[in-house]
Amino acid sequence: QVQLVESGGGLVQAGGSLRLSCAASRSIGNIDPIVWYRQAPGKQRELVADITSDERTNYADSVKGRFTISRDNAENTVYLQMNSLKPEDTGVYSCTGAFRGLYYWGKGTLVTVSS
Repeated sequence: QVQLVESGGGLVQAGGSLRLSCAASRSIGNIDPIVWYRQAPGKQRELVADITSDERTNYADSVKGRFTISRDNAENTVYLQMNSLKPEDTGVYSCTGAFRGLYYWGKGTLVTVSS
């Protein structure tokens, strides 16, 4: 099993930055891929970014150039650096990772961007 714990959310003004963390209970070298999703109030969950064990990355068009996903294998943590935040980035951000064919989810962290 894998436990994933997100942190780093909060309230920020438009144009500001936040860094989210997704900490895993075991080596993330075996969790592949790790994906950040978000869900805004009243909207469907959407993929934000993902990263593989060989550090290939993928981003939603809406966040390209503003968000950066990275991984620190020594810390068993995946980060999501979010810059130039917009009100439409508001939502609950959750990470998920695949381990031995199963996806495990964290509980999420709330990001609120005020205009």
